[in-house]
This record gives sequence, C-alpha cells and structure tokens, in this order.
Amino acid sequence: MQIPYFGVTVVAYVLAHGLTTMIITPVQARLLPEVTSFASLLYLPHGVRVLATWLLGRAAIPALCVGAFLSECIFADAGIGSASEPMVLISILIGAVAAPVAFELMRAFGFNLYAKERLRVHWKWLLLVGMLASVINSVGQSLVFSGVILSNWSAVVLVAYAVGDLFGLIATTLILMLVFRWLRADRARG
Repeated sequence: MQIPYFGVTVVAYVLAHGLTTMIITPVQARLLPEVTSFASLLYLPHGVRVLATWLLGRAAIPALCVGAFLSECIFADAGIGSASEPMVLISILIGAVAAPVAFELMRAFGFNLYAKERLRVHWKWLLLVGMLASVINSVGQSLVFSGVILSNWSAVVLVAYAVGDLFGLIATTLILMLVFRWLRADRARG
C-alpha cells in the first residue's frame, strides 16, 4: 500500500471514530446506557473499514489497525494504557480483519467485489459484503468481551455491534455518495 492511501485510511478512521465518540455515543448513552459501553448503534468506522478494503484489499489491514489504535489512544478515557491492553488489541485486530475476511469469503463464492481500475461502485454489493463483515466483527467482538459483558446482555451487545456496524456503513456510504456526486457536478461545471 502506498503511503498516501495508508495516511488517508488512518485519518478517515480516526475522524469517523471521533464523530462516533464525540457526537453519537453521548446521545446513545442517554437512551441505552447498558449497551453504550460496548457498542455504538451508528459506528462510522465500520464504513471506513469496508470502503478501505474495497479500494485497497487486504493491504488496508495495517492502516485500519493503526487508525483503530490511534482512535483508542485519542478517544478512550485511559488513553494509551487502555489501547495497549491485550483485550483491546485483539478487538482492534478483529475489527481490522472483518471486512477483508468478508471480501475474501465473497470472492471464494465467485463474487470479486474489490474495486477495479474503473471505480464503478455497486452499492448493493458493497452493503452486502459490509453486512457480512459486520456479522464477523460482531461475533468476534462478542467473544473478545464475553468475560466483561454480563451474560444476560450478551445477545443485546451482539445485536448492537451488528446494527451499529451496518448503520455506520450505510451512513458512511451515503455521505460518500453525496460527496462523489458533488465532486462530479463541480467537475462538470468547471
């Protein structure tokens, strides 16, 4: 992966995580405080994971890991101390590999959904692979945090991860679609 793509992916991840932490999480904490400490119901970084993997393939994994680690350092209450805990590092890795695993599973079934030279987007397929990545991430995160989550909340947290990832992907995709349309309209005018 070239350095600019790495940097853009890291910055996009940190920004998406920051928006989730600073805006979405406080609102959600008022509505569902029991779930909020584990999962966001609108997790924008999942959209970055899926779109970065779509564009960069498996090469997105290191940038996603760095973006997630920096996000933990910047936005977690305990800073770098919590970001370097083994449970958090495993969680970061699971989040980073969920989308590449989903893309590879789709490719194994004959659907190569990675971006080609022409960046023609098949949004429905991208959302489908994002849903699969969300399930992979949800199961992985639930396993990582199973010792921390009260057993009567584990199903709720699993669903919250899946819903948050999916809604985060949809929101990120819609935002990017609007940005792409704006750029095309601006290019056509100028």
